[in-house]
Amino acid sequence: MRKNHYILICALSLSLWVFVSHYVFLGRSNNEFSNNIGDVDKALSDLSADINSELEIHNLMMESVQQSIVQKKRALEKAEQENMQVVINNEKFHYSKDAIAIVVIACNRVTVSRCLDLLIKYRPSVEKFPIIVSQDCNHEATTNVIKSYQNQVHLIQQPNQQDIAVPPKEKKFKGYFKIARHYGWALNQMFYEFNFSTAIVIEDDLDIAPDFFEYFLGTYPLLISDPTLWCVSAWNDNGKPTLIDTSSSDLLYRTDFFPGLGWMLTKDLWDEISVKWPRSYWDDWIRQPEQRKDRACIRPEISRTRTFGKIGVSNGMYFDKHLKFIHLNDHFVPFTKLNLTYLLRENYDVEYVKLVYSLPTVTYDDLKMNTIKHDGAVRIAYYTKDQFRRNAKFLGLMDDFRSGVPRTGYRGIVSFIYNSRRVFLAPHPSWRGYDPTW
Repeated sequence: MRKNHYILICALSLSLWVFVSHYVFLGRSNNEFSNNIGDVDKALSDLSADINSELEIHNLMMESVQQSIVQKKRALEKAEQENMQVVINNEKFHYSKDAIAIVVIACNRVTVSRCLDLLIKYRPSVEKFPIIVSQDCNHEATTNVIKSYQNQVHLIQQPNQQDIAVPPKEKKFKGYFKIARHYGWALNQMFYEFNFSTAIVIEDDLDIAPDFFEYFLGTYPLLISDPTLWCVSAWNDNGKPTLIDTSSSDLLYRTDFFPGLGWMLTKDLWDEISVKWPRSYWDDWIRQPEQRKDRACIRPEISRTRTFGKIGVSNGMYFDKHLKFIHLNDHFVPFTKLNLTYLLRENYDVEYVKLVYSLPTVTYDDLKMNTIKHDGAVRIAYYTKDQFRRNAKFLGLMDDFRSGVPRTGYRGIVSFIYNSRRVFLAPHPSWRGYDPTW
């Protein structure tokens, strides 16, 4: 800017000099020349004064611009610092620029303390992982438990406690409507009120593994770099000790089935789904093709969460027969130091699928009778919904579907352990996608 200003001044000076010279030497007679020498000197003197004045003005302008830049930079830095804090109940707490919010969904369980104790125990950084408890129900005893943690956690309370109108046939499922309303409000708070870019959702009846936070830190770069991923979950639906390799704490998978029960999402995903958030059954809704859009989640071989909440709106569905047996990982894995790029779709869809369909095919009876001569992993094929469910039941797997996707399935493939052998329950190699009617 300064260089251009000098060029302009010089150009004006040269033009004026040419004009004066032309006027003096061509427009006047020789007799007039000597008389106008004084006028030329005066004109040049005035021009010099004007140039100096312009330069002074220019310098003042440059100083003003520089001061403005500095002031704006300071204002931006101040605004950024102000954005790195949350105001709850008129109190501020600060968090780091790359913080991941831990939002605990709570209602009327005083045992929320069990969940909070573990979160606080294993949390590597207060600033990196602020814990925000979002409480529904206005249950005073639970509120008092949460407040007893003082500034270790931060309480927000869902303000809408009005009754919800539900269809007559669904009156006994009213709790699912309230849960969906609470989830929607809580995530709106995380992403739009408090301006977090990432959040981990955890229910108040979950235990967490020692490497819970490390697991999410290690998988976070995959979530934000691979558009074919839309969540990271700490949960394995088939995570019973007999169905997993307890020596493979570092083993992770892609899954087309949304697992929930301790899961990480980004603000970008919430921007997409919040505008059509359902009135009820949010977890089954999120598993529908219209929401999933052929995207996958990451899930572990060994769960990083385990539920202890038998009593709830589901009335203990699956708990006694399945959920209470889920094995919680107890071996710390340094996920942030591992190369997890094998989970990117461009790698996974080649290597994983190639591995599965290169294995010998066996039947459930072969496994049960232990007549397989092959020592390594094997594959059991299925072609219909009934075939899958029959095999899953025999093998001890969860046999239900959501929008045609089996639990833990990826491209229809379910991986598990049976009698210390890796087994893949897999559809035909020509598989063309899920059938939502299953």
